[in-house]
Amino acid sequence: MADTDAAKEAKRFYDNIPMESPGFFLKGASSLDWGMKNRLARIFNPDTGRTVMFAIDHGYFQGPTTGLERIDLTIVPLMYYADAIMLTRGILRTSVPPTLTKPVVMRCSGGPSILKELSNEELAVDIEDAIRMNVAAITLQVFIGGEFETRSVHNMTRLVDMGLRYGIPTMAVTAVGKDMVRDARYFRLACRICAELGAQFVKTYYIADGFETVTASCPVPIVMAGGKKIPVLDALTMAHRAIQEGASGVDMGRNIFQSEAPTAMIQAVHKVVHEDLKPREANELYETLKNEQKKSEIGSPI
Repeated sequence: MADTDAAKEAKRFYDNIPMESPGFFLKGASSLDWGMKNRLARIFNPDTGRTVMFAIDHGYFQGPTTGLERIDLTIVPLMYYADAIMLTRGILRTSVPPTLTKPVVMRCSGGPSILKELSNEELAVDIEDAIRMNVAAITLQVFIGGEFETRSVHNMTRLVDMGLRYGIPTMAVTAVGKDMVRDARYFRLACRICAELGAQFVKTYYIADGFETVTASCPVPIVMAGGKKIPVLDALTMAHRAIQEGASGVDMGRNIFQSEAPTAMIQAVHKVVHEDLKPREANELYETLKNEQKKSEIGSPI
């Protein structure tokens, strides 16, 4: 059959407008493959370059952590307020509805429990299983300064290589042992090592003195770890300072699911991260949403 389209004269080639070659909005990601950039753009909001990740992977070494006893009942409803969720494959398969379209950051390391030396981890998920579960990123602990430091670094480089093979980014988590000093010098060391050896983004802890030097010296995005449960205003202040000092988001768990009003808390954190809401204003929002939720619960039929 003749190509009738060839006879048309009014085609638009826009030959007077050169094709743009835009960069990528995330630090250190401009040379990555399309699939990896696409996954990162699902985790990090392209409009702000930031993310609110919801960490619920604590059970892989702590068991049923307070607040995570019933993922299906108390945690799944909170997932819809997050930009991404960080969890294990066991919880994903058993407790999370496949209709949830939030990007998944999959925990891929494991081994020792809280009863043993935590740095003695191994890779615990095969890359093909991560692909089957349609994850947006893969992650593991890196124990710089730990007893099994070299093993954990090697675990990371193996995971990075597997991720590069299939276009899946790796997030390295800088784990801190009980006896390690948490200061800017340590976190600069840990984050830089993770980035130098291939991690596409790094999760690390906030410190009040020198955090901006940690983010500045790391050539890939840093996501702040929420850490232990602290008062609401303190958690919101920590998140705000981390963002203002160069973090590309937060990955909170206990400060959300262990709060008095988890739904209100994750919404307040979202405002801090994506709209630069000041801590006290965010705390007021939290209180307002918490009170509204209580009124709703009182007024609902039994």
